[in-house]
Amino acid sequence: MHPLREEPRGGGSRTARTAHVWENRRVTIALAPERTLRIGPIALDAPVVLAPMAGITNTAFRRLCREYGAGLYVSEMITSRALVERNATTMRLITHHESETPRSIQLYGVDPATVEGAVRVLVEEDRADHIDLNFGCPVPKVTRKGGGAALPWKLELFRDIVTRAARAAGDIPLTVKMRKGIDSDHLTYLDAGRIAEDAGVAAVALHARTAAEFYSGQADWSAIAKLKEAVTSVPVLGNGDIWSAEDAVRMMDETGCDGVVVGRGCLGRPWLFGDLARALGPSTDSGAGEVDATLGFVADAFRRHAELLVEFFEDEDRGCRDIRKHVAWYFKGYPVGGDTRARLATASSLAEIDELLATLELDAPYPGAAAEGQRGRAGTPKRPALPDGWLDSRELGVEASCALAEAELDHSGG
Repeated sequence: MHPLREEPRGGGSRTARTAHVWENRRVTIALAPERTLRIGPIALDAPVVLAPMAGITNTAFRRLCREYGAGLYVSEMITSRALVERNATTMRLITHHESETPRSIQLYGVDPATVEGAVRVLVEEDRADHIDLNFGCPVPKVTRKGGGAALPWKLELFRDIVTRAARAAGDIPLTVKMRKGIDSDHLTYLDAGRIAEDAGVAAVALHARTAAEFYSGQADWSAIAKLKEAVTSVPVLGNGDIWSAEDAVRMMDETGCDGVVVGRGCLGRPWLFGDLARALGPSTDSGAGEVDATLGFVADAFRRHAELLVEFFEDEDRGCRDIRKHVAWYFKGYPVGGDTRARLATASSLAEIDELLATLELDAPYPGAAAEGQRGRAGTPKRPALPDGWLDSRELGVEASCALAEAELDHSGG
């Protein structure tokens, strides 16, 4: 049983309650803390945020996750320059379905004026209820230009971007997501957290890895605890290695963080948000929403995802092509043969998907450990790609300024 915490922590509150805790898909009753989260004026029933993932967290996936649980569901990362220039694809990506409330958009940018302009577009055109800034992307194409996880190394540039964005956001809560730093010798998260807090952000989130680690190894949750000690007036959210509701409970208990950000753990498992709501949210309904994750349950979720993608793209062929990358995630550990998986990964219509799903052993039970654990590519530790001389100074020189001019690319991560 996890220890109880009775005191409120930085925007969240915790009181003892009876809750469902899931272990290996079997529900047990345990005395657990009730945890709520407020990000500015937004009150969440469960302290859970969906992490932006390129090509994943579009409207279709966000709607699906919302159908299973509670939380804040953030868009794919949006490039500030593309938004300011009103790129057609970008304008489509920032459009939310009418059922999505609150509306959350993550921005990426390296130029203070451009980021400020992008925030103003979202605010003045009433396109978002929450805005997040990404300073966690470890992709070499971004960091070699000084963007993403590399940017907080330049303290005044980071301060300028966040301060101007927060001012432009006005009453719309603005948050920041970041990594520990560039590598173990160039950590930035404590300085960045304090700067963001002083700039007026509504919360800060930390992926507890460096850019050099990419998604490899084990996330350093102790860094989340240190950030929580350093940032005291706004909520601190933890990200990294949350594969189950039990992981989320443990992270909050071990670090004192006010909420969790979930990325790869929900790939092919959108009902994880239901598990999280039961473990962390206020409901005490003894039977509401309990999941029996048989193969039939998973097949239904996969089919619903495909249907929502078709609606999002307004094109059945494109929607069915987009669901293909989710096949391995959904059916991880289940008795679905290689030929069926391959055919699902080439299906071009909902009718074809229906025919294939009908051939499955739908009453097959949840396979336990085989379906658990890491999802998505972890990568391997590597020396981050950076502009020449980037680490020589924490001030922004002429050469670094030139590199940043090319840094606004359509990449996600963090």
